[in-house]
Amino acid sequence: MNTDDTNRNTAIIAGTLLIIATFASILSNLFLKSVHSSDYLVEISANGNQVTAGALLILIAAVTSASIAISLYPLLKKYSEGLALGAVCFRLIEGVFYIVGILGLVLLLTLSREFVQAGMPDASGYQILGTLLLAGREWVGFGIAPTAFGLGSLMYYSIFYQTGLIPRWLSGWGLVAAVLCMVAGISVMSGLISPLSTIHIVLNLPIALQEMVMAVWLIVKGFNPSAIASLSLRTDINEVK
Repeated sequence: MNTDDTNRNTAIIAGTLLIIATFASILSNLFLKSVHSSDYLVEISANGNQVTAGALLILIAAVTSASIAISLYPLLKKYSEGLALGAVCFRLIEGVFYIVGILGLVLLLTLSREFVQAGMPDASGYQILGTLLLAGREWVGFGIAPTAFGLGSLMYYSIFYQTGLIPRWLSGWGLVAAVLCMVAGISVMSGLISPLSTIHIVLNLPIALQEMVMAVWLIVKGFNPSAIASLSLRTDINEVK
């Protein structure tokens, strides 16, 4: 397989992973409405299958999110190995914390079922433990993981912007949207906003739209051949020197 085919395949793979990760993440929230209910200990037990489906979708999002940076690494390291490696590291951290959040969901589901079986006592350790698990899940799922995502995204969007591998309006959009996503994550951890509140959704909407646009661009157009040719020329010159 020649270099052009390799780069084209990389673009298609990255674009496909972006679509899967974004849709899996968004759909997971539709299945996890009971987790955000005021009576969540009862609602989670009553909607156990939906919670399980939501957890599986988060797992898919976690794996594909990390895979995006990994798939881009062979190409991006030619432009900036440090930033490319940093992107992989932070997207892996993102995935790990999403998996920690899944563990929180499993524990909440187990606790909810035990709570219902115990007759839903008005005041008990169930509520205390449930509050702690829910807070921890929100911290890692809506705070730490999105912040790690934002840092990783900033690194590969910086390379895209500097090199012109994708249009600069698109990579610039990604830079701004990644910062907004980080602001949302930090705000959740600081208690300034609630997960899935209106302002939380508004802050995350730009990156969701941007990644969908970029995914389609990569699948249809691929990377800018001029930017790749420029890198090859610089590499050849350096080898001669």
